[in-house]
Amino acid sequence: MSATNSICDADLIKGLERIALEAGRIILDVYEGNSLEVERKDDDSPVTIADQRAEAYILKELAKLAPGCPVVAEESVEAGRIPDTDGDFFLVDPLDGTKEFIRGGGDFTVNIGLVRDRTPVIGVVYAPATKKLYVGCGDHARTGEVDCRNPGEYDLKPMSVRQPASPPTAVASRSHRTPETDDFLKALGVTDTVSAGSSLKFCLVAEGAADVYPRLGRTMEWDTAAGHAVLVSAGGCVTTVDGQPLSYDKREQALDSDFANPHFIAYGSRSPIAPA
Repeated sequence: MSATNSICDADLIKGLERIALEAGRIILDVYEGNSLEVERKDDDSPVTIADQRAEAYILKELAKLAPGCPVVAEESVEAGRIPDTDGDFFLVDPLDGTKEFIRGGGDFTVNIGLVRDRTPVIGVVYAPATKKLYVGCGDHARTGEVDCRNPGEYDLKPMSVRQPASPPTAVASRSHRTPETDDFLKALGVTDTVSAGSSLKFCLVAEGAADVYPRLGRTMEWDTAAGHAVLVSAGGCVTTVDGQPLSYDKREQALDSDFANPHFIAYGSRSPIAPA
């Protein structure tokens, strides 16, 4: 079932922004309180009560906003609750950057993405600690500071990727840097690298603060869908290492689990940046 016939429907976008902001408030209540209990999932990745509360809220609100549209959400998948996805569906990471969240850093986000025909077409990324909201749909990407505890009327400004610098500036994972990443950056001639956590790496490229984001390590679709949509809306692209578009709703993969991504590279241009 389609979430909406017109993907960039204003009411849908505004509703997704509202949900992300309130999920951010729920997360901040835990972040600034004394209830940070950390559990470990089967893959040894951490989960907190903030992940769980934010996801419960997002699922409840998405069911009202887009009735019948399936939602694939990180903690629900971990619990074995995986819907059929024959048509549009949401990908949700209620708290992307849990490790950063646990150690008191600010690079964690709420990610809500809508996928159509295996491609992210709407992305909402909210960073509660820094109050940055990023939204992308179609050819329009916007960003601005919004206080999730008192959003009121807010005005998001258009944003776009920049003309790639020479040599390009890269943004890389703060927690998941690999030797393969370093080799890629060297081949591209990168001398300036910005570190960031969570889906903010996509957003930094989308707003013209960097030119390329290589992720030569494992991610899941809920980690990337929202940021992917924001970047494409701002004029970028996301490809696998062999130059193919990164697709979604990947099931029954021979070498990995459902919804796992291959290595990919996000560019601040409509096509990959050539090596130096």
